[in-house]
Amino acid sequence: MMKIAIVIPCLNEKNYIERCLRSIADQREVDLSLVEVFVVDGGSADGTIEVLAACTDTFHFLRVLHNPLAVTPISLNLGLKAAKADFKMILGAHSVLHDLHLSEVLSAFRQYPEAGCVGGMIKNVYENKVAAYIGMAMSSPFGVGDATFRTGGKDGYVDTVAFGVYRKEVFESVGYFDEELARNQDDEFNYRLTNAGFRIFFTNRIVSSYYVRGSIQKLFKQYFQYGYWKVFVNKKHGVVTSIRQLVPLFFVVYLLLCALLWIVPMPIYISYSFIPLYFLGALYFAVKKTNNPTQIVKVIQVFFILHFSYGMGYLKGIKDFILLNRKPRQKHVELSR
Repeated sequence: MMKIAIVIPCLNEKNYIERCLRSIADQREVDLSLVEVFVVDGGSADGTIEVLAACTDTFHFLRVLHNPLAVTPISLNLGLKAAKADFKMILGAHSVLHDLHLSEVLSAFRQYPEAGCVGGMIKNVYENKVAAYIGMAMSSPFGVGDATFRTGGKDGYVDTVAFGVYRKEVFESVGYFDEELARNQDDEFNYRLTNAGFRIFFTNRIVSSYYVRGSIQKLFKQYFQYGYWKVFVNKKHGVVTSIRQLVPLFFVVYLLLCALLWIVPMPIYISYSFIPLYFLGALYFAVKKTNNPTQIVKVIQVFFILHFSYGMGYLKGIKDFILLNRKPRQKHVELSR
């Protein structure tokens, strides 16, 4: 029988971690004696450690590891290297697996033996009104492009999935997560995986719920960091790893040029018509999510924040990593936590 290991990086998750572990214990059509779970704590100070201590008595599959550096890829690697399973999964502490999740994963691996990674889609759970607006925008192709794991779609091969499960051979071939990356470590790993000849299979039969962030400020910071660290990934590999990442950059550059030419007129022509077209597109996709006028306005606002913050982070990454040839500094890692 094939063993599955699940690695969960964790920092101050007392309100979520037990629910996540319970969803693993409630898996159907899979032998839980073949499942091991490694929660790697990054120095929680909110009571998470006490919750985990109680959970070790409840869930026989649980092992708790500690990573005082509190950097996600280091936590992932600690768990992955400790695991001796045939398949290894990374999972977020804010997540809850649907009850056939692991069974569907194993079924997909049997059906598609050429797949090095299998995963599915996220269904958002909204904890407040702001989270609902954010979730609507992040499940729209206008908000996140062709990220199938957020928007849904047909089964098939993709460039990334939510909470991927990897064959152990993948790590033996391409190594582990890049510990220099405080963000985008999963995208970078999946890029190396596909370059090595493995494939990533998506199926909408594999589903997990995710408790969506309920703060506009945190969302801006999160996507700014995604854009920022993406540049560092591209520089390391000497290639732009996906075309869709450039769209927010072009959007921000366009807005900055419009603002500059409006303030300081110069003999350079630039059409302002894209701005109303952008908001018309945002309106169209917002209406597809809701017919409530207030919610429509809020979803459009989140669309703009997703694109603008990612583009600004990407622009800063170009300045720091390309123009100034800097390496990531400790403050950049701390800002990503």
